Amino acid sequence: MLQPLKKMKSGFVSIVGRPNCGKSTLLNYFVGDKVSIVTNKPQTTRHVIRGIVTRAEGQIVFLDTPGVHKPVYRMNERMMKSVRDSMADVDLILLIVDVAAPFGRGDDFTLQLLKTVSKKKLLLLNKIDLVKKEKLLPLIDRYSKAGSFEEIIPISALTGENVENLMTQVMKYLPEGPMFYPEDQISDQPERAIAAEMIREKLIVLTEEELPYSTAVVIDRFEEAEKLHRIHASIFVERDSQKAIVIGKAGQKLKQVGTEARKDLEAFFARKVFLELHVKVKKNWRDDEETLRSLGLG
Repeated sequence: MLQPLKKMKSGFVSIVGRPNCGKSTLLNYFVGDKVSIVTNKPQTTRHVIRGIVTRAEGQIVFLDTPGVHKPVYRMNERMMKSVRDSMADVDLILLIVDVAAPFGRGDDFTLQLLKTVSKKKLLLLNKIDLVKKEKLLPLIDRYSKAGSFEEIIPISALTGENVENLMTQVMKYLPEGPMFYPEDQISDQPERAIAAEMIREKLIVLTEEELPYSTAVVIDRFEEAEKLHRIHASIFVERDSQKAIVIGKAGQKLKQVGTEARKDLEAFFARKVFLELHVKVKKNWRDDEETLRSLGLG
């Protein structure tokens, strides 16, 4: 006699929150690998990044989104549009907040944004490893009154504290359905996009404070071979003075960015990588439609 097919859960879950609240760290912890870049600087994530978790009980497609903020440039408008789009057609929304940061206007702005979306929501109080437990009670009370949440769950995305419980709760709110991706796939990002983001992460970490918002990385050529990937990339900045900062004295800063990025790329692709970087000045690229399209933000 044929055995009945085992029922499984599946669905899409959007992770939203202010810049630097830990969205990308949580996604990487869920997936068990680095699919979204992480830095300590705001607005690191510019695209919606999908991370896929497959377990015996089901498959979850998590959407890591740009930090919620009030846009200034066209680029930021595109980022906020991607946040709104990511919440429109998912099964569940996770609002993640940094409990180590004071509640401010940005938190109010985020709550107002979520009120426009009629989806089930879980509130995640992140970075509980950095605060005393008694500090959580006023926050729980404040968010309970300010928004409609199915659950309020304290976690640490960095250490993994209570994340397994969170995963159980997420699965509980998903519908029954089929797998959307093969069970060994952890992201749907093209390899070119992953390479560009890994280079940009090193650029953010290794350059001055003013540069993260005015730099972009475009992959010009991506050649795959059995034992070697050849990657040629352009780093865009807006001013000649920024180009000088990225290149550094005698080219040392650019060399350092390339070396650190290549290490991560070789670890991710599990093969040798030849990486060539060029720095180009494109004034006001954050307001330029053609450049934004080339970055997937058009």
